[in-house]
Amino acid sequence: MAYTNRKIIVAVTGSIAAYKALYLVRLLIKEGAEVKVVMTESATKFVSALSFSTLSKNPVYTNVIDGEAWNNHVDLGLWADAMIIAPATAATIGRAANGISDNMVCAVYLSAKCPVFIAPAMDRDMWLHGSTQSNVDKLASYGNHIIPVGDGELASGLEGKGRLAEPEDIIRFVDEHLSKKKDLKDKHILITAGPTIEKLDPVRFLSNPSSGKMGISIAEECAARGAKVSLVLGPTSLKPSHSAIDLISVESAEDMYQACKIRFESADAAILAAAVADYRPKIYADKKIKKKDDDMSIPLERTTDIAKSLGKIKGKNQLLVGFALETNNEIENAKAKLQKKNFDFIVLNSMRDKGAGFKKDTNKISIIRNDQEIKEFPLKSKTLVAVDIVNELVSLM
Repeated sequence: MAYTNRKIIVAVTGSIAAYKALYLVRLLIKEGAEVKVVMTESATKFVSALSFSTLSKNPVYTNVIDGEAWNNHVDLGLWADAMIIAPATAATIGRAANGISDNMVCAVYLSAKCPVFIAPAMDRDMWLHGSTQSNVDKLASYGNHIIPVGDGELASGLEGKGRLAEPEDIIRFVDEHLSKKKDLKDKHILITAGPTIEKLDPVRFLSNPSSGKMGISIAEECAARGAKVSLVLGPTSLKPSHSAIDLISVESAEDMYQACKIRFESADAAILAAAVADYRPKIYADKKIKKKDDDMSIPLERTTDIAKSLGKIKGKNQLLVGFALETNNEIENAKAKLQKKNFDFIVLNSMRDKGAGFKKDTNKISIIRNDQEIKEFPLKSKTLVAVDIVNELVSLM
């Protein structure tokens, strides 16, 4: 682990999930870190500062001015090797995103010279609100690392996204970033992600539910490890945040193919994670197709097979990675696709695995190499799955 002798600030804000920060502090200390805790006043209504000071063996800071004492937020920001804000409420995220330093947590955040990791926690509708998402995007654009929220039962009784990530997941997420090797430095990685859309008429199209989350996570991981990344991304609301990622937005399978063809020659590797349409309407209607009383047939034609096309022109020093999302005969179908497309390895997902598939925060994969070796992995967040995939790429490079 990357925590031995590391100096970590844990910042706790006013959420019902604040109790989980106690477990986080305990795990960090167990891994060898020195921990100092800062809290907002509202956080102390949920968990006492005494509990944190007992665990951390350090004073807990709740105010910039404490009686006659001055708690130097600048010194704290310079002291730390990493700062973890967990839980981060919508209010704290909004303050941090907009430079409002009216409490100890935000004052330390604005003074921090170290990597900052933010673990949001709030109710579903607060998390999904446009203002929250805008603030999260802004924080990511400043170089902060956003730890994915969990999906499940919330304090309100609702089900959905917004749960604080489990302490063990926070530990792993931060560890991966602190111990990251620049083993892809000077490498150019081409990645596809998201769906494509094939238009029927000006208002209708054929597509699929892919969010692009898996491909974007892979792009972020490659960039964090020093690669120059070209991300060809289909229509999705998600966007990467790393500055080393060159984003190319496309719509159709043909758009994606043309973007890949241009960039593949200079790439050291391509990872094809997009859910590309196999067929498109043979005829595009330039006016809306009107409903009739009888049935309607729409003739379809094949789109360009991007993976197969790149596999044919792949050089001896290039690597090509594909994905297979299967519903039956998973291993057999993935192996056949591996050979047909000239992949160096293929990442297999099964729709029968709970927690895997479209629009999930988690994934469960197997990696099959062209020497037929199969590596199976447990269910993980897509951020951690991306690490496994990129590790395999690096091992072949």
